[in-house]
Amino acid sequence: MRRLVLPGDIIAEKPLRLDHTIVEEGKTCSTVIGIFDEEKNSFIPLEGLWYPTPGEKIIGIVEEAKLNTDLIDINAPYKGLIISKFSETSLAGGDIIEATVKELDKTGTIILSRPRVLFGGKVLVIKPSKVPRLLGKQDTMIRQIIEKTKSSISVGMNGLVWIKGGDSDMATKAILRIQDESHVPGLTERISQMLEGKE
Repeated sequence: MRRLVLPGDIIAEKPLRLDHTIVEEGKTCSTVIGIFDEEKNSFIPLEGLWYPTPGEKIIGIVEEAKLNTDLIDINAPYKGLIISKFSETSLAGGDIIEATVKELDKTGTIILSRPRVLFGGKVLVIKPSKVPRLLGKQDTMIRQIIEKTKSSISVGMNGLVWIKGGDSDMATKAILRIQDESHVPGLTERISQMLEGKE
């Protein structure tokens, strides 16, 4: 059975280790609006901000390139910062990059490392809470889109998706559909049919 839960609602009367939840007095509570599947003990967030975790991959856009630091727009309430000693890549304003979260400092700035410039293409913005559904288990969903559209795609955990080449319009359509229908059962099959032109 699936049910809609609101922030603060009790999901389960026992502790569960799920994203976008907290455990209070032995009970698991939601921190965002979402759908809880009682049979699978799984929670699908419908909203939610991205909270950086060291090691995560992000997509960003260079806002300002300075001598020792580069300021990066990462689609979050905080800014990304690349310090030159963590990077061997020369960046310029407007560059689209892929990078890794190194740490979140005390001021709320995200320190990024290992930047790589993504040349050309376009950036699509989706809700960060939908990224796990877009990737799929062991990246099966995103691999399916890449294989069927022949597009180069890089997905950031912060909700920015870079797409280049191939049938980029179909890739965009599939990604936006996953965002809109992530809570609906049978999504993988519907996306497969759409990519094969059977819908």
